[in-house]
Amino acid sequence: MNKKDNEIPVFFAVDDCYIPFLAVTIESLIKHTSKNNNYALKILFTSITKENQEKIKKFEKENISIEFVDLTEYIEKFQNKFYTRDYFSQTTYFRLFIPDIYLEYDKVLYIDSDTILLHDVADLYNIDLGTNLVGATTDGAVSSIRELRDYVELVVGLANFKDYFNAGVLLMNLEELRNFRFKSKVLYLLDTVKFRVAQDQDYLNRLCKGRVKNIDSSWNVMPAANSENRSKEVKLVHFNLNKPWHLDNILYEEYFWEYAKNTEFYDTIFKIKSEFSETQKQADIQTYLRLIDLAQKEVDCVGDDRKNRG
Repeated sequence: MNKKDNEIPVFFAVDDCYIPFLAVTIESLIKHTSKNNNYALKILFTSITKENQEKIKKFEKENISIEFVDLTEYIEKFQNKFYTRDYFSQTTYFRLFIPDIYLEYDKVLYIDSDTILLHDVADLYNIDLGTNLVGATTDGAVSSIRELRDYVELVVGLANFKDYFNAGVLLMNLEELRNFRFKSKVLYLLDTVKFRVAQDQDYLNRLCKGRVKNIDSSWNVMPAANSENRSKEVKLVHFNLNKPWHLDNILYEEYFWEYAKNTEFYDTIFKIKSEFSETQKQADIQTYLRLIDLAQKEVDCVGDDRKNRG
C-alpha cells in the first residue's frame, strides 16, 4: 500500500460488541478533520460481521479511508499468552503488534473506541516524539488511588507513579519501537510476567518507561464518577471509567449523545442503556473494588522497600 501525502494513520481494535461505540468515535473524529489531510482508519479485529463492517465503511469520504484488518491468523500463535479479566477482550492486546505488522509506517495513532474527538486528531499525530517510543497522557485514575500508585511503582516497576500513562490514546513511534525490538520483548514478558490489573497497558508502561513523551491531558480527558470539574480545554474525551451508555450524569456525556444521534446505531445504544440494570451497575462497582483489592494483593506479594531509598 502506498502511503498518501499528509496521511494520518489512526488505529482501533474492536469486536462486534463495540462496533456501535466505534461508530460514535469515528463520527466525532470525522467532524473535526481537515480537507488538507488524508485520514487512514485501520480497524484491527478477529470477530466482526460483514454487516457491521459495511455499516462502518459508510463513513468513508474522499479523505477518509477505512480498512478492516483481520488479525485472526497473526494472533493465533500468541493468543494463549493473553490474560484477560472481567469485561476485557483479547482485542486490547492488538496494539502491541502494530509496529511488527505495519512496516510502512514510522508513526501511528492508536485510540480506544470509548472516546469522543472534539479537535482535529491530526494535531495529536503531528506531535514530535523525538526518539521516544510512545506519546501518552498520565493516567489520572492511578494517581488518585493509593493501591494503584503502589502497584505501578512496586509491581509494574516505574520509579514514580506520576509517569504511568493511559494507553487508550497512544502515539506510537513505530520506527523506534522496531529498533527497540519491542515485539520480542513483549513476547518475552508475556511468557514471564502476568500483569493482571491493567494487562497490556502495564506491559507498555514497563517496556517504554523512560522513553515516553508526556502529552497534554486535554488529549485524554477521563471523567471520574460524580465529578463536576470540567477541564479548561478538552480535545478528546475518554469514557474509560464511566460509560454514558450505562450511567446517567457522566461528565461530557452530552458530546457522546450528540454524535451518537448521527449514527445508525443510536437506537441500539439507547436500548443498551435502557436495559442496563441496577444489578449490572452494582456488578460494575464490585468489579472496580475487586480490581483495587487485586492491586493490593500484587503489592503485598512483592513487598515495599521504598523507605530505604536514598
